[in-house]
Amino acid sequence: MENYYKNYNKSFINGKWIHGDIDSKKTDILNPYNNEVLTSVTLASLDQIRGAFIIAEEAQKDWAHSSVEERKEMFTKMAEYFQNNKDEMIKVASKETGGTLLKAELEINLTIDVLKETFKYMDALDEVKEIPSSIEGKINRVYRQPLGVISSISPFNFPMNLSMRSIAPAIALGNTVVHKADLQVAMTGGSIIARAFEYAGLPAGVFQSILTRTSEIGDEMMENPVIQLVAFTGSTAVGKHIGEVAGRNLKRVALELGGNNPFIVLEDAEVDKAVDAAIFGKFIHQGQICMCINRIIVHEKLYDAFTKKFIERAKQLPYGDQTNPNTVIGPLINEKQLAKVQEIIEQAKQDGIQLGLEGKRDGNILTPYVFVDVDNNSELAQSELFSPVVSIIKAKTDDHAIELANDTIYGLTSAVFTSDLKKGEAYGLKIDSGMTHVNDQTVNDAANIPFGGNKQSGMGRFGDPWVIDEFTKLKWISVQEKYREFPF
Repeated sequence: MENYYKNYNKSFINGKWIHGDIDSKKTDILNPYNNEVLTSVTLASLDQIRGAFIIAEEAQKDWAHSSVEERKEMFTKMAEYFQNNKDEMIKVASKETGGTLLKAELEINLTIDVLKETFKYMDALDEVKEIPSSIEGKINRVYRQPLGVISSISPFNFPMNLSMRSIAPAIALGNTVVHKADLQVAMTGGSIIARAFEYAGLPAGVFQSILTRTSEIGDEMMENPVIQLVAFTGSTAVGKHIGEVAGRNLKRVALELGGNNPFIVLEDAEVDKAVDAAIFGKFIHQGQICMCINRIIVHEKLYDAFTKKFIERAKQLPYGDQTNPNTVIGPLINEKQLAKVQEIIEQAKQDGIQLGLEGKRDGNILTPYVFVDVDNNSELAQSELFSPVVSIIKAKTDDHAIELANDTIYGLTSAVFTSDLKKGEAYGLKIDSGMTHVNDQTVNDAANIPFGGNKQSGMGRFGDPWVIDEFTKLKWISVQEKYREFPF
């Protein structure tokens, strides 16, 4: 059984496990439930990061010409490693992220799905498209090539899956990756993935995992001259900065950012089923998922019944140690995040917004808070809460519910509940978000769908086959088989 905390609490550079150069700056990785020290990490330096990019650029020259068979063999072994060590990975992911065992298992399963899906598009580099020419004797061919070196940056909430959905397609399509996980979840978001690639026999330098803080390396993960694309999942504020820096350096980006996701209950919805879905979609992982429900918008005819039943269910959710199989509400990732949410709650109270359910703080745990009769224009309703706090908003009509849903700078995901599926799909198309789910909640992901958001929720799409365009470039080759007469 692998001991990740003891053996892999290091950066993985050029195929070797290496302590960071900044000896004076060790960082403890904590269990957010009780602040237990899981392991300590010595931070990598700016020079180590720069060296990793040089190594990645050199390694990519050979990896770009690897065969589909070679890459499939690697990814088969990767999937094997995840299956063989799944139980231990679930424990690590739960302890590091503060997520329940159910959430951790879901994350590992999604990661394995991403790996398996790569087999369906690895041969994209071998496909050549011929296009007719208006010039006599000319043949046009379009080739697909790897981009080169990819910079990958992932968040704390679903670190393994949100890392792998960039890393796996990038490497499967002939690129190399320098990856920086959020340091709070260094094992789940970085070291476990590096260990799996090491087990699979991936050539040195094709994947490298750097354990450090942004304060030590500045904008190097966006500015380094060899980077061709920056793949980032995280907050909209950081995403804007990455987009600005990358754009200034003419680098491509794939950004999956924040959300203010509406869950809409139309006039003809079945209240009990809508409540079931809303409870899961709001409180999975304590609401710390970009896809989680942020606003519940209910038709006025169902508002009282829905709100009453939702609050009663929220009151009953068990909370505590996330490694207890019965726990639904575990801790927030750290005290800073908890303090931020508490400020939002206090401001909402000062603004006179009514509480239907007042939660409480227990260590780093926050039990559910439900605000009712919320004005959609309020600061509360317009903020991404990333916590077990939710706004319930009353809509006058079904059309009004859609207007309220769209009144936000975000556009990641959404949900519509109705007894008329055709109407639900039609209303879903009216919502300005990258994804809408009819008679389901907002937290859905799969390796074979176009995952991504509109507006300030990001740009680009993950998932097969759309991800192919993100991590490759097109090359036009024309061959003049017959001598061409020129006008001068």
